Amino acid sequence: MSSTKITLKSNDGEAFVIDEAVALASQTIKNMIKDGCVECGISLLNVNGEILGKVIEYCKKHVETVSSADELNAWDADFIKVDLVTLLQLVMAANDLNIKSLLDLTSLAAANMVKGTTPEFICQMFNSENDFSPEEEGPVRWEN
Repeated sequence: MSSTKITLKSNDGEAFVIDEAVALASQTIKNMIKDGCVECGISLLNVNGEILGKVIEYCKKHVETVSSADELNAWDADFIKVDLVTLLQLVMAANDLNIKSLLDLTSLAAANMVKGTTPEFICQMFNSENDFSPEEEGPVRWEN
């Protein structure tokens, strides 16, 4: 028995043909399938091929694999061992594609990665300026 295939296209032109069951891990794609918007493939304008490949890898693991919770947690822990830029791109992709479990996993990992850093570090990461006054910055440093 063959399963239905869905084509996802990244913003840099990479195409991924995946099982519909894997695609359904995304609420956004699930709604597009329900609305009949998949005949020519689904273009994902906010996700590049590298990140889409990682998102698909995550969805496949969580949809197709029959693992114990411990094995899946260990796999997730390895999956998020990436640099901060990649992690933030995964957060944005999970948010755009409405994949709650991936969004929760990556958001927590990103928060843990920047926890304890200085406002200057975070501003440098995002190539922005620190516009907090010293009075505003104090409570933020205390909370974090």
